[in-house]
Amino acid sequence: MLCRSAGAGGGESTRSTARWPRPGPSRSAGPPPSSLAGAGLSPERRNGVGPKLPVWFLGGGSLRRNMALVGNGAELEADEDIFEDAMETISMFSRTDMATSSRPFASFDTKLASGRLGSSNVSRSTSNKVDLKCGLEECAVALNLFLSNKFTDALELLRPWAKESMYHALGYSTIVVLQAVMTFEQQDIQNGISAMKDALQTCQKYRKKCTVVESFSSLLSRGSLEQLTEEEMHAEICYAECLLQKAALTFVQDENMINFIKGGLKIRTSYQIYKECLSILHVIQKNKVEQQFFYEFEGGVKLGIGAFNLMLSLLPARIIRLLEFIGFSGNRELGLLQLQEGASGRSMRSPLCCLTILAFHTYISLILGTGEVNVVEAESLLAPFLQQFPNGSLMLFYHARIELLKGNVEEAQEIFRKCISVQEEWKQFHHLCYWELMWIYVFQQNWMEAYYYSDLLCKESKWSKATYVFLKAAILSMLPEEDVVTTKEDIVTLFR
Repeated sequence: MLCRSAGAGGGESTRSTARWPRPGPSRSAGPPPSSLAGAGLSPERRNGVGPKLPVWFLGGGSLRRNMALVGNGAELEADEDIFEDAMETISMFSRTDMATSSRPFASFDTKLASGRLGSSNVSRSTSNKVDLKCGLEECAVALNLFLSNKFTDALELLRPWAKESMYHALGYSTIVVLQAVMTFEQQDIQNGISAMKDALQTCQKYRKKCTVVESFSSLLSRGSLEQLTEEEMHAEICYAECLLQKAALTFVQDENMINFIKGGLKIRTSYQIYKECLSILHVIQKNKVEQQFFYEFEGGVKLGIGAFNLMLSLLPARIIRLLEFIGFSGNRELGLLQLQEGASGRSMRSPLCCLTILAFHTYISLILGTGEVNVVEAESLLAPFLQQFPNGSLMLFYHARIELLKGNVEEAQEIFRKCISVQEEWKQFHHLCYWELMWIYVFQQNWMEAYYYSDLLCKESKWSKATYVFLKAAILSMLPEEDVVTTKEDIVTLFR
């Protein structure tokens, strides 16, 4: 399938549609090669509106009511902003662009001028909207670029239309938020919050608008659901994802009670939207309503519902009972099933579902001691994506982690080193590998090598300085005195 956009000279440029084929046991599948030039994509704005759905009837509640209460986000965000920190209320017009900060991201115009993206004669008109089809296509290509370690290219593809297209906004803000979480730099955190606020505003423009009268009448009756276009359904999913990420960044920003409450309210709102989207999904499946991008909406619902249920199920039973009282649920089996179905689907969120399950099997289960590590399932889930992204840092990292859990220590070491060598844009990915290599050498009682990686973490990573310094001191205490002298470190000072 081809998507055409008008060029600067009045001609047409042809663009290949970016699909995310279903990975299966018998074949590998994935997006097109990770190259902007190869994909033939340019950030051109397109017209189009998705088809409307018929009026649905759901027993027990109204989407019109719930979307109005959890969801007309303009009012929610306006009320919440009263409590925002002054540093967060940076004007979108005066703040420094995230992509031109001192971090690895460079500006789109700079890269274009330098020829790294190649020349383009595409006219960048500001009068049109990006339609759902092309938004999904370009976001899928950007995800492909990101998983292929082309982080800057992914950002550059999404940034020009991040305030016009919901999927461009979601993808762009997600990359900026990931950068903030990886670096823990205060400026990056502020950039992430600003980007996510802009993304929420962009998604809000595409959501179903409910008047005060409609919202009030819905509280008094079990009326029918409003007609939603396919575009409005996707806007709900994108809004919920952005809201959840902003909540996570709120916790990272400052660990005080106000931020805890604000983050909790955002999480609850996001969860309620996901529940309503799940109801919509069931009705679509029951009524066999045809939609062009149903699989993408389904993938978003499965990722959200699956991740929520899985993570909430890990909390203590007493906390779960309290959360169930206010509307949450934490069913681990349901969460894993939703994520497995999402990972085996053909939506662009399939690799994200896979990465969530891998995190559960290779880290969370071990840390919490649930005894539910399933290395076989993790390996089978990773296989098609590892074939698709053989040099992707995230895929290599989980590959090494699985080999380590299988007891193949030397092979795990080699894969961790390869993961470090394949990219230099985001050094923070290296820190994950440094941590793993440090513990491997500790288990092998190779104290000098373990010290080397603990020292790198102390110097480069900001995740937990106290932990790194303590571990470095503990490792040094295992070395002979003459080796400690060569490091020029004072163990007593480090412990202090």
